[in-house]
Amino acid sequence: MKEPIFHHDRAEWFGGGLGALRRDVLAGMVGTFALIPEVIAFSFVAGVDPQVGLFATFVIGVVIAFAGGRPAMISGAAGSVALVAAALVASHGLQYLLAATILCGLLQIVFGLLRLDVLMRFVSKSVRTGFVNALAILIFSAQVPHMLGVTWHTYALIAAGLAIIYLLPRVFTAIPSPLVCILALTAFTIAVPMPAATVADLGRLPDSLPSLFLPDVPLTLETLRIIAPYSLAMAVVGLLESLMTATVVDDLTDTNSRKARECTGLGLANAAAGLFGGIAGCGMIGQTVGNIRFGGRGRVSTLTAGVFLLVLMVLLRPWVAQVPVAALVAIMVMVSVETFSWASLRDVTRHPKVSSIVMLATVAVTVATHNLAAGVTVGVLLSGVFFAFKVMRLLDVTSRYDPGTDTRTYRVAGQVFFASADLMADAFDLRDTARRVRIDLTGAHLWDVTAVAALEAVVGKLRRRGAEVEVVGLNEASARMADRHGPAILAG
Repeated sequence: MKEPIFHHDRAEWFGGGLGALRRDVLAGMVGTFALIPEVIAFSFVAGVDPQVGLFATFVIGVVIAFAGGRPAMISGAAGSVALVAAALVASHGLQYLLAATILCGLLQIVFGLLRLDVLMRFVSKSVRTGFVNALAILIFSAQVPHMLGVTWHTYALIAAGLAIIYLLPRVFTAIPSPLVCILALTAFTIAVPMPAATVADLGRLPDSLPSLFLPDVPLTLETLRIIAPYSLAMAVVGLLESLMTATVVDDLTDTNSRKARECTGLGLANAAAGLFGGIAGCGMIGQTVGNIRFGGRGRVSTLTAGVFLLVLMVLLRPWVAQVPVAALVAIMVMVSVETFSWASLRDVTRHPKVSSIVMLATVAVTVATHNLAAGVTVGVLLSGVFFAFKVMRLLDVTSRYDPGTDTRTYRVAGQVFFASADLMADAFDLRDTARRVRIDLTGAHLWDVTAVAALEAVVGKLRRRGAEVEVVGLNEASARMADRHGPAILAG
């Protein structure tokens, strides 16, 4: 029996006791700091003020903590969704983007109710590995601009931050080392002023609470025509990134997530974000992996990341503005290193070539386009093509002639579908003068209309030559397919 989409599990909140609760809270706080630079950066990509992305991330984080299907996953206003939104903002403005965000959320709710999450089953292990590796590269490359054209002070702060992150856990584990990194470097730069960029230099931070309102757009079919294509694109891209992120977390934690619930939860979160003046978002794998590495396992870590972001942006705004960007860069460099699957470099020569090609293609397309959805799409398509090619080559057709009865028997073994149908047809000798032809399909399966059409064409040509053709051995599914789409096959 299928589990209800909105099933609530108390253990996902408080199942680990006070120790796990403390780890969730601290990990969520670290994740919040990791959110700030990326959300601000993608707000600029989308062409909106930083507060639009930050408010959206707060709303999405709170809603997804209750409605999402993957505990410990952090979602926010970033990723390829911002790239899709940029064109709409440029052509029609922010209000149309907010309307598109609400429609995007409604579409994702529908996708979840229809359980379209099953499409994730077509994503192979090679594609997931390529996705993770590409993400690690993109995370690191996003830090490079913060390390160019700066003084030696920035490099010293980054080095100090990495030293704290990697060395402190050897002697002290009560507080996540990245949080200590932020506190220590901020205190140091305040005490010893130096030419190093701070969070305040990234953009204007919010100075008020988000408020609920409807987008200021005309409620007409013309508005729907404008926003619908963007809403659909944002919905698909957002779900793809979120479900890929959930799958990665499943692998890291050896647990399962409810993908259909994640679809509907993200839809609710994005609809709410649009109503509070925010842009649509999705799962943020870099911050999510960081949350897992820092000890986050339950929904409390997700909720903390969202709530603490609002606290930082509104109540602690003057203090947050002084956090050195170098501290955040150090954290994201660590996340990049931890995210990359270093074993995959060794596996490139050990795994089958087609698997390695799929992984490398996913990485190459994602890095080249800065679009995780594009990379995954290419990887899935290549996986499908290579699989079809492999199965096609397994098809085998043998023949035997019995001179006593003047009968030619063809035995077909394997999967007959659009890629192998022509190979099967080409194996029949249409110039054979045998009076009887027997086609034995006991070891074969007809999968589609192309297979049926190919077999029907062969049978028709043999009968027009004057041969008595008998088709035997069709399994139940193949017989139904033949009866519906190629009745001449079974005709005497």
